[in-house]
Amino acid sequence: MSAADLETRIAPLVKEHKGKVAVAVKNLKTGETYFLNADAVMPTASLIKLPIMVETYWQAKDEKVKLDTALTLKKEDKVPGSGILTPHFSAGATFPLKDAVRLMIVYSDNTATNMVLDSIGLPSTNKRMESLGLKETRINAKVFRADTRIDQERGKKYGLGSTTAREMVQLLELIEQGKVVSPEACKEMLGHLKACDDREKMTRFLPAGTVVAHKTGSVNASKTDAGIIYTQSGPVAVCVLTDENADQRWVADNAAQVLIGKIAKETVDQFGGPEKKEKK
Repeated sequence: MSAADLETRIAPLVKEHKGKVAVAVKNLKTGETYFLNADAVMPTASLIKLPIMVETYWQAKDEKVKLDTALTLKKEDKVPGSGILTPHFSAGATFPLKDAVRLMIVYSDNTATNMVLDSIGLPSTNKRMESLGLKETRINAKVFRADTRIDQERGKKYGLGSTTAREMVQLLELIEQGKVVSPEACKEMLGHLKACDDREKMTRFLPAGTVVAHKTGSVNASKTDAGIIYTQSGPVAVCVLTDENADQRWVADNAAQVLIGKIAKETVDQFGGPEKKEKK
């Protein structure tokens, strides 16, 4: 098994795709890697919510915020797009910061994300990622709030946020190894990521029961997904970023989403299939 095998499996899929694609794969047990355009700076869409979660847990550890602090949903907090707060919750609803983080990751809730950002401050995630050596992993503004933009140039170029496939895999590796914030926080963050409800990207072709801890993103021209897939050969961090996609339809079989699914499936097949759970 080698990177050449992954190249044979993945490169032709990328070549066929009409759009920009960046891929990073790393088996966190064996150290095997495969990179394709992995240092290209690309839009994250909602994938930037993963670094925001890391920063929130870090601030909780540093006692700058408390995860059990009650947040109150205000009418002006509500923004469109993905999530459940805007359509299903009334202004005045209260819930802890930790639940807002979970909504941000599991349902990619945009309103919850902005409430989290109000708690931790907009620039803090960028400073944290830079301190980890992930200098291209940046958030530019609150969701659907261009008036809050902290970097006009990057905001216009990348939208909500930017990253590279390599940096996302590096961040996932730190989380899987319990090396950011604390081992307990990493376990909790992985729990949120394992509950991600997006079935149209990384998990779409994987056998039922495959454990994947991931976060996705979608805007018209970009579809993204980054996560850890638990395989027979160990946990494998995978990131696929796409941009300038010819297919910009908001449908399940959008070409970029199918591509992300195929890359994940080829990766899992390469590493012997999903991890088998021991029967108790």
